[in-house]
Amino acid sequence: MPSREFTRALRSIRVWAEQARTETGALDLAGLRDATDGGFIPVPEGITILDARIGELAAEWVLDRASDPARRLLYLHGGGYLAGGLASHRPLVAAIARASGCSVLVPAYRLAPEHPFPAAVEDAVLAYQYLRAHGPRGDAAIDAVPGGRVFIAGDSAGGGLTLACMLRTREGGIPLPHAAVTLSAYTDCALTGDSMRTRAEVDPVIGLKMIPEAVALYLAGADPRDPLASPLYGDPAGFPPLLMQVGDAELLRDDTVRFAERARERGVDVTLEVWPDMIHVWQLFTGVFPEAQAAVERVGAFLRAH
Repeated sequence: MPSREFTRALRSIRVWAEQARTETGALDLAGLRDATDGGFIPVPEGITILDARIGELAAEWVLDRASDPARRLLYLHGGGYLAGGLASHRPLVAAIARASGCSVLVPAYRLAPEHPFPAAVEDAVLAYQYLRAHGPRGDAAIDAVPGGRVFIAGDSAGGGLTLACMLRTREGGIPLPHAAVTLSAYTDCALTGDSMRTRAEVDPVIGLKMIPEAVALYLAGADPRDPLASPLYGDPAGFPPLLMQVGDAELLRDDTVRFAERARERGVDVTLEVWPDMIHVWQLFTGVFPEAQAAVERVGAFLRAH
């Protein structure tokens, strides 16, 4: 059974999610961007934000008091490749920085429709290379830091970018991270998962009518089965250990479950967590209900273990 705090918060979450839809349930891009302009909850005390620049991209380092510059995490925010940014995910990133002890770099990667696929993938790879070469205060390249570790994580579209970034870096001969985390990952722009049908009536965050429109804006005519757009169709052989969290009450449930199954078949060490009753990227509400805090603590423990 979900907690009482989650049940209470769900009422407000439903109201917030409606901002991204028209009366017919279609995508309202301006409403989606308005809904994700700011953070969902306050940033915890004791967090330091350092501005960064990755080529033409704005970015920021999010640090807790105990963040280790030798343990660097690239975090790729969600928003359907259309919305979201530094402010929208700062509280979640701060919670992950605290739970994991990592120094977390968040890039403001380019968004569609102004910058369609593969712009976001290109930016994610650029940010990953920056992470390997720079620490939060101009520290040395990670390969020169004793005990240095690098990780990638992301939610929703950012979860898909996490996987696509690893596919691309592997192709380019760039060392893969030591581990990676996805939260409610968006892995299939072809929209073939059974949960698109079976969870359509219970998902309070993503409306079924929104998704094809969002995909069309992102792909701008590209193949929805291109592995860099839809990592489900890529080959994850050689990937580092993965933690993949997804809610059982979300349309994208099978995007995570099927990728995890494929990765295991290819020899990847995958920890798959399907959380009963949880919604799309419930981790955003750390501090609001206990299931979100527990999930973030699991992320922190996983990264510390690697």
